[in-house]
This record gives sequence, structure tokens and C-alpha cells, in this order.
Amino acid sequence: MKNPFVPRIEFAFALAAVFLAGVARPAHAGWFGKDDPLPSWALDAAKTPTPAYADHSSAVILFDEYVETIDAQGRAVEREREAIRILKPQGRHHDCSVSYDVDEKINSFREWTVTADGKTFQAKDTDFVDVGGGEEGIVPGIPVLLVTERTRIVHPPAEDVGATIYCESEEQIAPWNREKVWSIQSTIPIAHQALELDLPPGGHYADSWHQHPPVQPVEVAPDHWRWEIDNMHGLDLRDIHVHPAWRALAARMSIYWGADASTDKDAEWRALGQWTADLEAHRPDPTPEITAEAQKLVAGAPDFYAKLVAITEYIQNNIRYFVIERGIGGFQAHPAGEIYRNRYGDCKDKTTLLISMLQAVGIEAFYMPVDDRRGVVDANAPSLAGNHMITAIRLPADERDPRLMAVVAAKDGTRYLIFDPTDERTPVGNLPSYLQGGYGLLAAGPLSQVVALPVLDPAANGADESGTFALAADGTLTGQVDALYFGPEGGNFRSFLKFTDDKERREAWESFVAEDLPGVTLDSLRFVQPDALSKPLEFHFSLTEPRYAHNAGTLLLARTHVLGSAARLPEDKPRKVPINLGATGRWRERYDIALPPGYVVDETPDPVDLDTDFASYHAATTAKGNTLHYERVYTVRKVELPASRAEDFRKFESAVLDDEKGMAVLRKQ
Repeated sequence: MKNPFVPRIEFAFALAAVFLAGVARPAHAGWFGKDDPLPSWALDAAKTPTPAYADHSSAVILFDEYVETIDAQGRAVEREREAIRILKPQGRHHDCSVSYDVDEKINSFREWTVTADGKTFQAKDTDFVDVGGGEEGIVPGIPVLLVTERTRIVHPPAEDVGATIYCESEEQIAPWNREKVWSIQSTIPIAHQALELDLPPGGHYADSWHQHPPVQPVEVAPDHWRWEIDNMHGLDLRDIHVHPAWRALAARMSIYWGADASTDKDAEWRALGQWTADLEAHRPDPTPEITAEAQKLVAGAPDFYAKLVAITEYIQNNIRYFVIERGIGGFQAHPAGEIYRNRYGDCKDKTTLLISMLQAVGIEAFYMPVDDRRGVVDANAPSLAGNHMITAIRLPADERDPRLMAVVAAKDGTRYLIFDPTDERTPVGNLPSYLQGGYGLLAAGPLSQVVALPVLDPAANGADESGTFALAADGTLTGQVDALYFGPEGGNFRSFLKFTDDKERREAWESFVAEDLPGVTLDSLRFVQPDALSKPLEFHFSLTEPRYAHNAGTLLLARTHVLGSAARLPEDKPRKVPINLGATGRWRERYDIALPPGYVVDETPDPVDLDTDFASYHAATTAKGNTLHYERVYTVRKVELPASRAEDFRKFESAVLDDEKGMAVLRKQ
């Protein structure tokens, strides 16, 4: 699904660094085919001093202004003016760009650079380049079949430290687009920014704010509104551990115009859901072929759950995922018949075919726009901002199968099972961890509403691992590890197997194990992947580590926790952003280490018993005859904590880390 609010300056930074190169040139022909003097707005922006809070930034946006002019049919023309001052060499690639699609048009795009010593240069036509169009690898790991959205980027002449870049563009926005997502925060500071909305007489609008207090606009002319924000600090997460997604934390404002625009949040969500439902109307209508296939799949299914498994696994196993985005097709699915016949589609296509096949066997389901980065969709900020489409399956009132865990209730009490058909490895009834704890838009026509996605019980996800080892007197450890992975954790492993061969798997796992056992050699490696997604994936491997234990005179020191770390220690400084715990789940590990002949256990680490509202951790080491036994259970109950809980989380994770480093002392008799 198309993401409608990629911040332009960041996209330009990423692509310009790869595709562009340039040199300083004097002022010459620009976009209009003539030399243009520096406009008055740029001269005014040039007077803005570099804010003190930007001293440590690579660049600063001195001025950024959007003007959205809406005609009587609701179509927008967008003008942007931006001034960027380069403060450090790393800031040279904070360039300007304009994204467009098949039903959009760039009317103009100009750029000037004023160097630190006051010389003015203007970009010429060869300084502009278009990128996009579905180049393989733009989204790593995701195959791209068709993407018509492109981005025009300018590589400014004389781009160097101390220079200021001035860009001005005008674009005709797609006729179906009624929303502007104003990204009011970037990775670098913004000294002054503004957005104007110029509506036709009697026009309506609604605004909503994410991660920023609402700003009241000024009516600068009849039906012409202006919002201004000063001194927006950059959002830099580079040295912050276990944080939510950048876009979940970055401030933005969404503004919607048209007859359906409403200041009532529930009404606005309902309007957005109705728009989605209308856009996809009749797309899932089942063809005779789809009906026949669906009915064949569920023939003999003993219950509702079995029907869901048969149809969802058919979608997961037989419909190949491709990115397909063409204009409004970035939001609108292909007809179900085409998807079934071609055997491929993107997230909204896979949802469409799933809805169609369920409909063919009497089960009702709906589209649900979401974002796969928890926190981007904000219940208090109605918007179509998001990047993914999943499915909400209506449950019969009496359906209570415990295997259907990812269930939410709408305001009228109707229960829906949330399922992501794009995820080919997570079984129906469960839910990928990246969706848990977020929000989705139930697009159910007049019953549309924003819905909190469930956070599943820890028992729905995790691993059970056991290891049997033998320790030699010279410190060499040999042994076998057997593990079961289930829920989203098992789904992650299945995806790993799908995209790797035997050589890559061995290299990846050897690298992982070597983080704890630097001299390790993997003696064998074997995966057992059941056909049924609801069954756990098995993983078996054997290893040799020649320097596991260390001699200290007549003593031998050996770590009781053999491999892998669950500790996620945050930085030791005041916390301002929430803590992302990732996923709920339960991870159990049991290790038995046979002692070298002639050795006994002299000392073991103290047991650890931690129990909080967000997680628990229980670990203990015991001696049983000539065997050292270690066991721990790590349970995570929440997916996110507020910044105010940073110290609690830090203490918890420090205790986990200390336990993982715990040593047993073995004494030679």
C-alpha cells in the first residue's frame, strides 16, 4: 500500500546520495529556461540566523512553507518554498525533491544556492533527475512489479558547508487526494514553517495533530487559513536504544478538505473508512472460479476455524506478493478475479482475494488500512497515513475457538478477527508482532471506525530451547541444541528459511552464535518446518567451542547460560521517548552441562526472580550429580512502556544481563 506522507527531504537525502553527483556552476538556465533572480521570499529567509539549538545538526531548515490551493472540484495545487542551510559536511545531501505520479503534474521546480561568501548559483535542467518507477531494491527484500510514483530531485550546485539552498516548486495533486499530511518534524531542525489552505467559497476542512499540540490557524483571507510553527527541533534517534519507529514519534499534522471533513474524530474516521470502502466497492466480488475454489477448500471442514485455515493458507501459499502501485492503484486493489487468475498481488490485493473467498463461503470480512510501524496510526489523529492493508474477519456471535486469539470488538460489540494475509508465515488466529498494540481503520462503510489492535497473551509467541553439553577439562564445550519456535517467532524463522539457502543459513547462524561463543564451530544444522503454520518450527544444531571455560588454578569457570541474549539495555541517560519492547512472548531455555571427570560444582550464581507488570524473569542454576543445570523463563507482557518507566526497565534488563554473564565455579577434587 502506498505511503502518502514520506518526508521529502529524507527521501531526497537517501536517493541523492546514491544517484547524484554535481559541481558548482554559475547562475544559468533554470526550470523555466531563463536565469531567475533570487526571489524575495528567499532573500527574507536568508536573514534568518542559524538557531543555537541547531549547532550540533548537519543542516537546518530556515524556512519551509506549503500553500494548498483547492478548486471547486476539490483538486489541490501545492506550492512549496524551502530554505536549507548546510552546517556540516554531512549536511550536503539535504536536498529538495517533489514526488509525483501518473495523475499528478509538476508545474515548476527551481533551485538556487547562495554560498557562504555570498555567490549565487542556480540549478540548470541537468541538475534535476527523476528516480523511482519501481527500481528493484528500493524496498529491501520486497519484489517490485510496478510502481509509478517517481521523485524529482535537484542536486544543488555549489552545495557546501555554509551554503544555503533555496527551492520552490508547484505541483498539481492527484484529483482523488483530499488530504495533506504535513510533516512538521524532520531529522534536522526547522526554524520556521507554515502551511496555508486556500479553500473555495464555503469550503470545509478538518485538521488533526500527532505528537504535537494543536496550533490554531489565522484566516488570512476569506476561506484562506494559515498555520505557523517556529523552532521545531530535529528528531534524532541514533543514540537511543529500543525506541519506537521514527514516524511514530515524528510530529505531523493531517488536514482533510471536502464536504465530509469533520472536526469530530469519530465522524472523520468514519468518512475515511467510507472512502476506502467505496474505493474498493465490488473489487472482492467473487467470480465463479473463486466461488468454486473456495467451496472446494472448505468442503469437509468441521468448524469455522478449519474453514479459515483452509482459505487463509491458500492465500498465503499460492498468491505471490509483489508491490503494485499505479496512481490511485496505490490505494485501490485489482478485482479479485484478476488476482486469482494471475496468482500475485500486493497487500490490498491479497486482502481483496481473501475477502472474496470468504464471501464465497458465507463469511464477511472487511478492509483494514494500518501501518506496520506501531504508533504511526494515531486514534486521535484521523488520517489515511499508513503503509499496509490487512483484513478484519467478522466472527459469528457464538464463535469462541481459543485458537482465534487476535480478536477485537467494535463499538457495537461485533467481534472481528484481525489477520494479515501478506504475512505468509503467521497462522490465522495469531497476529504478527509488528501489528500488535497499534491501530487500524475498520473500513465497514457507515460502521467504519478506528480500532485498537490486540496485544496477544505471551503464550501465543516464543520459543522453547534445550541444550545438552559436555565440558572437557581443557575448557572445550560440545553439545546439541534443540529448539521449537512458535507464533510470530516461528513465522520469522520460516521467512528466514524462505529467503536463504543452506550456505547462507549456516553463515548467518554461525555469526549469531559467535557473538556468545567466539571460537564456535557448527557441527550440524537442521530445520524441520511443518506444513501447518499452527505447528512450531523445529531447529536442531550441534556445536564445538574450544575456549568455553577458563582455568583459574585448580578451578574451572564456566558460564551457566550458554548462548543468546534477551537483554536490551537502554542508554544510561534521561529518556524522552517510549521504550519499544517489540513483542509479547515467552522464551524458555534449559541447559545441561556434563562436568569434566574429577570436577564438582563449588559455586553457582544466585537465582533471579523478577516480576513486573511488563515482564517477568526467572532463572536458576542447580547441580545434579555431575551435571550443571541452568533454566530460565523470560516473559514479556507489554509491547511498549512510557519514557517514565525507563529506570524500571533499565533495572530489569541489567538483572537479566548479569544473569546471562553468571559463572559457575567448578573445583577439581
